[in-house]
Amino acid sequence: MEPQGGAQAANDGAMRDCRPLKNATSRKCNLADLRPRWYFRAFACTGERLLGADGRMPYNLTVNGKSYAVDVDGDIPLLWVLRDTIGLTGTKFGCGIAMCGACTVHVDGLPVRSCILPVAEAAEKPVTTIEAIGETPEGKKIQAAWLDIDVVQCGYCQSGQIMSATALLAANSQPTDADIDAVMAGNICRCGTYPRIRAAIKQAARG
Repeated sequence: MEPQGGAQAANDGAMRDCRPLKNATSRKCNLADLRPRWYFRAFACTGERLLGADGRMPYNLTVNGKSYAVDVDGDIPLLWVLRDTIGLTGTKFGCGIAMCGACTVHVDGLPVRSCILPVAEAAEKPVTTIEAIGETPEGKKIQAAWLDIDVVQCGYCQSGQIMSATALLAANSQPTDADIDAVMAGNICRCGTYPRIRAAIKQAARG
């Protein structure tokens, strides 16, 4: 599951292709939507911004089923609004360039890298973070398997790992090894817990 040598080249190519995927905001998705390339094509090259004359305006966010009105610059990454404005610190900063996956959250049902997603892009869409993912059927199974197999070592990357794994299970209830590799490749674990992550996803899939 650790990125291979060609991953950077693939991501560079994705950065040059700035057209959003047709179903990028759809609540339903397939495995291709969950692969790391999707994050870049959907969000890294956004153009339009919903800003007032001073660069700030109120945005209405729905996070974990609760409504928040935040008065921030529309270009601020969602990550920092979640952590610093709303106070949900379970989502972590890792790299700031959507390469490590530590900041993964779900927006409109799909996993995104919140370190590059402008808050304006998340306005009026349901956002789910690690704090509430256990309330979903797939998230509950994933978290239980994580604990049972004792996946976590240092733990810093694990909120992002769980968010990506939950999205995988929601899209494919019986993922193969290849499915797991494809979806989880964008989530880096410096402690090397990849075998336990794979085992936990398979256990969760068995129910």
